[in-house]
Amino acid sequence: QVQLVESGGGLVQAGDSLRLSCAASGSTVSSYTMAWFRQAPGKERQFVAAISWNGGSTDYADSVKGRFTISRDNAKNTVYLQMNSLKPEDTAAYYCAADLFVTVDAGVTDYDYWGQGTQVTVSS
Repeated sequence: QVQLVESGGGLVQAGDSLRLSCAASGSTVSSYTMAWFRQAPGKERQFVAAISWNGGSTDYADSVKGRFTISRDNAKNTVYLQMNSLKPEDTAAYYCAADLFVTVDAGVTDYDYWGQGTQVTVSS
């Protein structure tokens, strides 16, 4: 079993930056593909970014390319999402996900482990 805990969300203004963290426990996730998804009120959960077990492969949603960067520190069992140039449309609850048997282009239904989410609100 893997437990994931997100942190780092908050209320910021458009153009600001935030860094989200996802700390894993219960099992080492150094072999897992890790990802970030987000969900705005009344909308479906959508893919944001993913990173392979060794960081050698990443994938991003078109809406965040060039602004967000996913990274991981396997020694700390932690994945990060650096979010720059934030926009009001980035406002959502952000969820960390992990799975041992998926690639970085996996979808929301492919991940077995999820955190509880952290809220990001971007004001205009």
